[in-house]
Amino acid sequence: MATMTSLIGLINKIQRACTVLGDHGGEGMSLWEALPSVAVVGGQSSGKSSVLESVVGRDFLPRGSGIVTRRPLVLQLHKTEDGQEYAEFLHLPRKRFTDFAAVRKEISDETDRITGKTKQISNIPIQLSIYSPHVVNLTLIDLPGLTKVAVEGQPDTIVQDIENMVRSYVEKPNCIILAISPANQDIATSDAIKIAREVDPSGERTFGVVTKLDLMDKGTNAVDVLEGRQYRLQHPWVGIVNRSQADINRNVDMIAARRKEREYFETSPEYGHLAHKMGSEYLAKLLSQHLEQVIRQKIPSIIALINKTIDELNAELDRIGRPIAVDSGAQLYTILEMCRAFDKVFKEHLDGGRPGGDRIYGVFDNQLPAALKKLPFDRHLALKNVQRVVTEADGYQPHLIAPEQGYRRLIEGSIGYFKGPAEASVDAVHFVLKELVRKSISETEELKRFPTLANDIATAANEALERFREESRKTVIRLVDMESSYLTVDFFRKIHLEGERGPNAPNSNRNDKNDRSERNAPNPAMDNPDYHLRKIGSNVNAYINMVCDSLKNSIPKAVVYCQVREAKRSLLNYFYVQVGKKEKEKLGAMLDEDPALMEKRNQLAKRLELYKQARDDIDSVAWRS
Repeated sequence: MATMTSLIGLINKIQRACTVLGDHGGEGMSLWEALPSVAVVGGQSSGKSSVLESVVGRDFLPRGSGIVTRRPLVLQLHKTEDGQEYAEFLHLPRKRFTDFAAVRKEISDETDRITGKTKQISNIPIQLSIYSPHVVNLTLIDLPGLTKVAVEGQPDTIVQDIENMVRSYVEKPNCIILAISPANQDIATSDAIKIAREVDPSGERTFGVVTKLDLMDKGTNAVDVLEGRQYRLQHPWVGIVNRSQADINRNVDMIAARRKEREYFETSPEYGHLAHKMGSEYLAKLLSQHLEQVIRQKIPSIIALINKTIDELNAELDRIGRPIAVDSGAQLYTILEMCRAFDKVFKEHLDGGRPGGDRIYGVFDNQLPAALKKLPFDRHLALKNVQRVVTEADGYQPHLIAPEQGYRRLIEGSIGYFKGPAEASVDAVHFVLKELVRKSISETEELKRFPTLANDIATAANEALERFREESRKTVIRLVDMESSYLTVDFFRKIHLEGERGPNAPNSNRNDKNDRSERNAPNPAMDNPDYHLRKIGSNVNAYINMVCDSLKNSIPKAVVYCQVREAKRSLLNYFYVQVGKKEKEKLGAMLDEDPALMEKRNQLAKRLELYKQARDDIDSVAWRS
C-alpha cells in the first residue's frame, strides 16, 4: 500500500506542477492530460457534492439550489501521517486553511472572481489540495452538474455549454468517470450514465455511484442497479447514503455521517449482503486502488510522452537560444559569436550566397557608365568656350605655336567633371552596403533574441561603412586629380606627329612643280579662322575620352578596395576593440533580451525541468514497486 500511496501522491504532485505551469495541452496531448484522474459527473442535485464531502470527510463545498458548481474543481487528496488536516488553493500558494467553512467561502469567492455573481460557468479550474489522515491519495475533478433547462439568469446555451465542458474531460482516454445517479430517479434517464455511455461504451472507464438510497419510495430499492442487472459496467456499482438536510442543518460532522452510513447498510434488509461494498469509504478505497492500477498500466506511455516532450522542449530551447551565463567571459564570448554569425550572413550577401551583392556590380556596369555619358563635355568644348579659355590662358601675350596653357585649362576643367560620377559611385555602393547590413541583421537568427546587441552591431557596422566611404571618396577624388596633375604627353606628341605628316608637310621625294601646286592649294586653317579652335576642342575631347576609359576601370577598383574589401575584412574590428573594454554590467546590458522571449524561455525551462523530474520520479517509484 505504501507503493500505491507514493505513486498516486507523485501523480498528484506532477498534476499540480502542470497546473502551475499552465501545461494543459497545446498540440498533441499534454502531460496533465496523460496522467489518469477521476472526473465526477452527474446531474444537478444528484448528490455529487455530498459524495465528494463523504470521500474527503469534511463539509467544504458550496451548497444551494440550482447550479452551484460553476467552475471545474480539481481536488487533490493527500493522506498525511502526522495527523495534520488543512487545505491549500493553488491561487493562494502560501495560505493554509484549517477552517473548512473558510474553504467553502473561498471556493465561492474564487468562482465569482471569474464568472461574477451570476449563473454563468467557466472552464477555468480551481485547484484545491486537501491534506488529511482521513483521506486516500486521489485526484477528483468536480464538474458542473448537467442540466436540461436554462433557468432565469442563465444564457440559452447553458445546457450545451455544461455538456461540452463535461465532455472535454471525460472524452480523454485516461479519465476515469465517476457517474453519479440518484436512486430516486430511473437509471435509464440518468444524465451521468447517458454521457458516460457515449464516451465510454464498453464501460471500462466508468464507475457507477447511486446516491440517496435512503430516500427511495417505500417498498422500492436499487439492488438490481447495484448488482449490475439493470445496467452493467465493468466495475462494481457503489451505493452512497448522503447526509440528510436535517444532519446538515445540525452540522453533523462527516466522521459521524460515515458511521451512520455504515450502520445503514449493515442493518438494511435490502443492502445488508452488499454492505462490505457500499459507502463512501469503500468508494474512496476502490477508486484509489483502481487509479493506482491504471497509473501503473499507463507508465510506459506516460514515459514515452515525457521523453518526446523533453526532446521537443530541448529543440525549441536550442532554436530560441539557451540562457546566457552571468560571468563576463561567457557574455563576451556570446557577443563575439553573435558578431561572427552576422558577419557570415553579411559576407554571403556580398559573395553571392544570398541576394544583394550583385547590386554593387550594377553600380559599375550601369550607373557609372550612364553618368559618364551625361557629362557636359559638348558644352565645355564648344567653340566659344574653347576660344574664351584659350584667350584667357594666353593673357596679354598670345601663344606662338600651340596654346599649351589653353590646352591644360580645358583638360583640367573637363577632368573636374569626373568627380561627380566618381563620388556618386561611392555613395551608391555605400547605400547598397548599408542595406545589406540591415538585411543581414534581420536574417541572423541568433540576433533575434538580443535586440539591443543587434542595434549595437548595426550602429557599429554603419559607422565603419561611413569611414570606408570617406576613404573611398578621397581615393576616387585622388584618381581624378592625378589625371589633372600629370597629363599623358605621348598622346599630344602623337597628335603633333600626325599633324606634321598631313598634306602640307614637306616631302623630299616630291618634285618642285608638285610642291608649288600644293603650296598654292587652299589651306583650311588659313581660310577658316575657327578651324584652329575646333582642332583644339577635338584634341581635348579625344584626350578626355581616353581619361574617361581609364577612370571607368579605376574607379570601381578603388571603390571595391576601399569599401567592399574593407567591409568584408574589418567591418566590426573597431566594435570588437570597444566590446573588449566594456565592464560586466555593460556586457550584460548588450545581451538584454526581448522580455517576451525571456519569459518564453523561462517557461520552457520550467516545463523541461518538470518533465525531467517527473520522469525520474516515476522511474524511481516504478522500480521500487
